Amino acid sequence: QVQLVESGGGMVQAGGSLRLSCAASGRTFSSYRMGWFRQAPGKERELIATITWSGITYYANSAKGRFTISRDNAKNTVYLEMNNLKPEDTALYYCAAAPGISTSWSSWGQGTQVTVSS
Repeated sequence: QVQLVESGGGMVQAGGSLRLSCAASGRTFSSYRMGWFRQAPGKERELIATITWSGITYYANSAKGRFTISRDNAKNTVYLEMNNLKPEDTALYYCAAAPGISTSWSSWGQGTQVTVSS
């Protein structure tokens, strides 16, 4: 497993941007599929975006066109660039890691709060 630490959350006005980072420990980071999730109060956890070791990405409909996931394997870091933020994007954002081709997210960070005001 890898240890994950998110950063970059904060409070922004609607229309603003934030860049979340997730730093991973371990020498095998590049072999993991990485993902960003979010959970708003009273709602279920939602998958936002994923990226494979080779850079293939997936986005939920709520993220398409506004969010970009990327990774720097040399820095053991995955990013989530969020633009044109909306109040409904307010949530606790988590990164997660799945080893190899596994569909099981085996490692989770502690989360970073994003609050978007109208």
